Amino acid sequence: MRKFRLKKGDQVRVIAGDHKGQEGKILEILVKKDKAIVEGVNMISKHQKPSATNPQGGINKKEAPVHISNLSLITKDGKTTRIGVKFEDGKKIRVAKKTNEAI
Repeated sequence: MRKFRLKKGDQVRVIAGDHKGQEGKILEILVKKDKAIVEGVNMISKHQKPSATNPQGGINKKEAPVHISNLSLITKDGKTTRIGVKFEDGKKIRVAKKTNEAI
């Protein structure tokens, strides 16, 4: 099982690909696929047949996964940074590489 330094709820920016420059919050991490679903990024149109729960049917917009390597964490000052790990008092904490502050 792979572990990622990005977590659900982190504010990230896309640094490569078709959606480069877009920002959003991580909604879900798909560990087996090495991808994450980011709010408002990589939107796709999903056609839905009418059903009992959705009698109207139609076209729904939803987020598609983005590869985790194309995402970078945004710090408080709005810049992107990589994430490191430090141990303090026996606990593992995530640290921004550029500013060296705890996340």
